[in-house]
Amino acid sequence: MTTKQRLDLIERYIREHKYADLHTLATRCETSLSTVRRALDTLESRGVLRRHHGGATLVATDERAREYDFIARDERQAAEKHAIARRIADLVKPGMTVILDGGTSVYAVARLLVSKRLQVITNSLPIAALYADLGSLETIVTGGSIDSRLGVLVGPLCEQSLAQIHADLAILGGAGVTEAGVWNHNALIVATQRRMIAAAERTVFAIDGSKFGRKALALATGFEPRLTLVTDREPAPAVAASIRAAKAGLDVAPA
Repeated sequence: MTTKQRLDLIERYIREHKYADLHTLATRCETSLSTVRRALDTLESRGVLRRHHGGATLVATDERAREYDFIARDERQAAEKHAIARRIADLVKPGMTVILDGGTSVYAVARLLVSKRLQVITNSLPIAALYADLGSLETIVTGGSIDSRLGVLVGPLCEQSLAQIHADLAILGGAGVTEAGVWNHNALIVATQRRMIAAAERTVFAIDGSKFGRKALALATGFEPRLTLVTDREPAPAVAASIRAAKAGLDVAPA
């Protein structure tokens, strides 16, 4: 296969699937990981995709699509997300079984867990790619249908697999927080998150301060004692009062 053929093959795959990990591309191209990395560098220089650890994501061409582009969202509130991620990573102890949701805030936590000996269950394709070569972590990926915009597995198969497991901790993200609880944009993701919450002894939401006061399509969960919000700033008094009244946790980790 020539260099041009390899680049064309990778570009077609990325455009079709929106996301690809290094191992998948190497298998399809019948070449080494280092060769795939060089090809991705070339395609990134052309503006086709954006490289990240373990793979690449298609660069969206319109603003609405960029709202759902994983890497584009990963660049927002970066300092805040890192502060939140550090605080949550400290809660994760070696030997735990941990559920990791999709989304960029949870991905920031996942990066900080790579050296810990854990059993991880995730529906996130970027997190699965991040952990693919790590011997310290046992990674279990749920079944389900791929939401290519968000890089997650959702749907009945995903929910069924989560219904059969038990975890010490679930780490989730959200699109909004009001006095009623935590909201998210996508009904399939909300259904998945509810299964994750039910499967875990405790649930931690990674929520940057921009999400306070915002609603989304559906309420993922109300506040309750097994739930903690880790954020970078104090919420509005009404939201804080609702959290306290439900005996849920609130942990502020300023950036």
